[in-house]
Amino acid sequence: MTSRATRSGGRSARRALRTAPNFDMLPGLVNQLPRCEVMDDEQVHRIDAASMDILENVGVLFRDPTALQDWKRAGAKVEGEMVYPDRGHVRELIATIPAEFTYHARDPKKNVHLGGRSSIFVPMTGAPYLRDLDDKRRNPTLDDLAMFHKLSQMLPAIHSSAHHIVEPMDHPISHRHLRITYSSMKHSDKMFMGMTTSPKNAEDVLDMCAILFGADFLETHAVVTGNCNGNSPLVWDETMLGAMRAFSRRNQPVLCSPFVLGGANTPASVPATVAQLNAEALSALAYTQIIRKGAPAIYGHYLSTVSMKSGAPMAGTPEIALMNFMIGQMARFYDVPWRTSNTLGGAKTFDAQAGYESASTLSAVMHAGANYIWHSAGWNEAGMHCSTAKFIVDAEQCAMAYRMAEGPKWHDFDEALSAVGDIGPGGHFLGHPHTQDNFQEAYFMPELFDNNSIEQWAAEGSVEITERALGRARKLLSDYEEPKLDEAVNAALLDYIARREREIPAAEELNQTH
Repeated sequence: MTSRATRSGGRSARRALRTAPNFDMLPGLVNQLPRCEVMDDEQVHRIDAASMDILENVGVLFRDPTALQDWKRAGAKVEGEMVYPDRGHVRELIATIPAEFTYHARDPKKNVHLGGRSSIFVPMTGAPYLRDLDDKRRNPTLDDLAMFHKLSQMLPAIHSSAHHIVEPMDHPISHRHLRITYSSMKHSDKMFMGMTTSPKNAEDVLDMCAILFGADFLETHAVVTGNCNGNSPLVWDETMLGAMRAFSRRNQPVLCSPFVLGGANTPASVPATVAQLNAEALSALAYTQIIRKGAPAIYGHYLSTVSMKSGAPMAGTPEIALMNFMIGQMARFYDVPWRTSNTLGGAKTFDAQAGYESASTLSAVMHAGANYIWHSAGWNEAGMHCSTAKFIVDAEQCAMAYRMAEGPKWHDFDEALSAVGDIGPGGHFLGHPHTQDNFQEAYFMPELFDNNSIEQWAAEGSVEITERALGRARKLLSDYEEPKLDEAVNAALLDYIARREREIPAAEELNQTH
């Protein structure tokens, strides 16, 4: 009798421990789902051949004197600002990109692997507006950015604090990259991204990373990610290429991301769009290896299709899913890690449209086998605002996708099967010891979805998803504990920011990029 009471108490204690709030970051995802591959081998080679023909015969415009000189020294055909890379040369260059590598976070327990089947979820960035804790659409401040970095720290399925989740409009444009980077470093000890709004801004970010991690550490470890957007069709500009050089020279990963508006800056054809995008991405990936052989680089893209009714970009369309599947196949064909965009929405509020668009994209992304899964929380209104409510729900959706992608868990199969014999026909399993011990691990239980009866829902105030998510955000922020920076490092970062803000004119306007 005593033994039974002890066992029951132990089970109860274990259950309470499992159901207590847990803000620990999930390890980087190892995606066990079969990849959805919509092209056969002949079609993969057809895309590859078409892309190489584009590079050799149409060419890519590199609007940057340094890049043109680099290509010439590497032996490429260069005419004016046009580069015509030879396919054999491109293949040789991209073969030196690491297929996999590890990101190192301020907290080493939060390091994550990337490439192969290893994936990470990264929040959205670049929103000029937010929907705040009262669901009001307004201009963001540095405090709002800090709020999202704190939420990123608290949400287990989010592996990064990104960088400018929202634009801090209360700071001069020319100083923002410094404050954004410091906010990423201060409020979270997860991995983060670095601003590429100009070559010098990129260098500032990397200098701050050297203060945080040590300059020698950067030479051999990935600690930050830069994003370089191409101008489709077939243009790379001086701003992006200069930022790319800053990151690649210091051995830090860059996303080589053509910016696709299907039907507007690409042909009105899914396969032809992928062929053009592939050529654009390959030209940038190859250039990273001219800058520094062996530097990590990520096959990137931003995908949307354009409404022929309005010209507006669309999210969650079937063609975007198909392109994700195809790009995943091409990245694996070249054996390089790849980036995609996740949980995108064009809706103006966190409504059913936002949910459907985001769920459609998330499902495609998971089955496409993407590695760097960017814009995973908060994106709405075609990226014009970050929704606090959607940020919270998207993060839980990522946690659910993470659980699905882990695949079935077989560790307790025999024990669970024996419960069938214990219960027999007509019984139920709710009180069985195996159920009591494993109910939470066996089945994901969303905190933000209401599955109660309508009577209970009404009795509890008829609270809908946006209000529940905002309440959850407030609770997370109240529980937040800052992962303190080393005092000397913090002082050095603040000194660097103060010096650079004195040196950079506050009125200086710098190019912005998505």
